[in-house]
Amino acid sequence: MTEDEMAVRKVIADWIDATAKGDLDRVLSLMTDDMEFITAGGPPFGKRQFAENSRGMTFTAFTGRPDIREVEVAGGWAYVRQDLSIEMTPTGGAPMRLKGPILSIFRKGADGRWRLHRDANFVAPEKAPA
Repeated sequence: MTEDEMAVRKVIADWIDATAKGDLDRVLSLMTDDMEFITAGGPPFGKRQFAENSRGMTFTAFTGRPDIREVEVAGGWAYVRQDLSIEMTPTGGAPMRLKGPILSIFRKGADGRWRLHRDANFVAPEKAPA
């Protein structure tokens, strides 16, 4: 595994850790300023909208388990294909389980740090077995 691949994987681990700790500033530092999220059922949105949506969101419990299927690095770009499982309990809310595929593009900054640049995230509530 290359140094760059390990650094990209660390961004994912740091994102999960920061989310679990409610550290929005740290999460925001892990993405480019021109970040764009693509999700099912809505238009793409950027870093500012992500921050607005996330402010005040707290959890009594949060666990994220990424299953990284593929990491490819080419120069200052990388993509990651993963399946993500999330278990969370929003403060004052019912426990939720979400799961789904994600395709992410990372960009290496002039400072040498990898940051999330694009994210096609199709994590959705997990369906109960039939």
